[in-house]
Amino acid sequence: MMDTWNSLMGGFATALTAVNLLWALAGCVVGTAIGVLPGLGPAVTVAMLLPITTQVEPTASMIFFAGIYYGAMYGGSTTSILLNTPGETGTMVTALEGFKMAKNGRAGAALATSAIGSFVAGTLATVLVTLFAPVVAQYAVRLGPPEYFCLMLLAFVTVSAVLGSSTLRGLTSLFVGLALGLIGMDQISGTPRYTAGVSELLDGIEVVLLAVALFAVAETLYNALYEGRSDATLHTVHGVHMTRAEWRRSWPAWLRGTAIGFPFGTIPAGGSEIPTFLSYAAERRLSKHPQEFGTTGAIEGVAGPEAANNSAVTATLVPLLTLGIPTSVTAAILLGAMQNYGIQAGPQLFQNSAALVWALIASLYIGNVMLLVLNLPLVGLWVKLLKIPKPQLYAGILVFATVGVYGMRQSSFDLFLMAGLALIGVAMRRFDFPVAPVIIGMILGPLAEAQMRNAVAIGEGRWTIFIERPMSLTLLLLVLALLLAPWLMRVLRRRPG
Repeated sequence: MMDTWNSLMGGFATALTAVNLLWALAGCVVGTAIGVLPGLGPAVTVAMLLPITTQVEPTASMIFFAGIYYGAMYGGSTTSILLNTPGETGTMVTALEGFKMAKNGRAGAALATSAIGSFVAGTLATVLVTLFAPVVAQYAVRLGPPEYFCLMLLAFVTVSAVLGSSTLRGLTSLFVGLALGLIGMDQISGTPRYTAGVSELLDGIEVVLLAVALFAVAETLYNALYEGRSDATLHTVHGVHMTRAEWRRSWPAWLRGTAIGFPFGTIPAGGSEIPTFLSYAAERRLSKHPQEFGTTGAIEGVAGPEAANNSAVTATLVPLLTLGIPTSVTAAILLGAMQNYGIQAGPQLFQNSAALVWALIASLYIGNVMLLVLNLPLVGLWVKLLKIPKPQLYAGILVFATVGVYGMRQSSFDLFLMAGLALIGVAMRRFDFPVAPVIIGMILGPLAEAQMRNAVAIGEGRWTIFIERPMSLTLLLLVLALLLAPWLMRVLRRRPG
């Protein structure tokens, strides 16, 4: 415990330098603004800004990206409450009660419980990350290549096959990502693979380029083509505050939401949508004012899901930092940013890059305070962002993404490749193929291949090595159970009586 405390204090010493404080503030401001703007989100923004990793030192850029990540969660609730248009998928549930509160003149209370609940949940979740991440890292060091390969296989299955609307579409997207990860020089033999004789592909496809193409460019084009035509009515805000009764109703919901959200953030469960829905269901069941749900708007229905959302978002850092396993799209892009610096997330990260890790964790505490200050008094400023004309907004994103990608290698080939991948991304969105498995397959695929080869080498060529070790066998059985569960559920539903 004393080692953890000393490491955290060292992290604060780094995070509280003037430069890093400015980066944290910039990330929080950008993240909140992006969260407010409907149709955009942290994945799009971090992807668009990834090229700065070539110019900014690692600790500062990680603090900046983390600020964007949790800042978007704060900002996303604003449009959910005032416009009934979630700025981020994790705030979808907030719109259910928050918009009804706004229609009944209680927008200020909804925004207040959302912002304060986000602060409470984010801070408590960061305390849990501080306490548990080093412990997880200590145990993770004991895992060998067979266990790591099975762990990555579990991440592939949960993100791709189980939680999407279609198992086939999810797995198809995953295999696209795995195929893209194979392009380039073979890690062991040095033989070119799937390059089609194009010299620019010998080093593989840049994770930054793929992320910008599939998220920033493809999302912008899709929104402009299919979702950019509707207008919404904006409700006015007459001060952001809560009555004493609303405080009494909110704080238990904040604590319950935090408890529900944190475990889901630590596992590959596809984001914060599930814990927010679970929190909403729990608050509806436990509320002493059930008549307000779905009618005038219940404040617990805003407080609980918002806390669950922010708790889950913060908890994604545990598997990301300790195992190198991203449990959300934005976490996958953050992993790509680390790889750009030559930093390998995983059990050794707490030893090899301790200063960066603890500065990042310390910045979460600082960022939560910044976001509370930014969101409560300045909500009127964020609402004005909704008046930016969409054509200019989308054009600006496309220009920024193009300049960023070209600036990496000054290669026109990269721009053509970005455009081609973006068109594929638009088609995937149009036909309901999830994009998240592509980026996760692209990033984790080469790592999984290396671990598989190392495992087979340890087993002297025997593939049975994966079932001979208890941990890897347990993980394989879990993967099998997750794959068979949807099919078994369908069979049971069809059975008469």
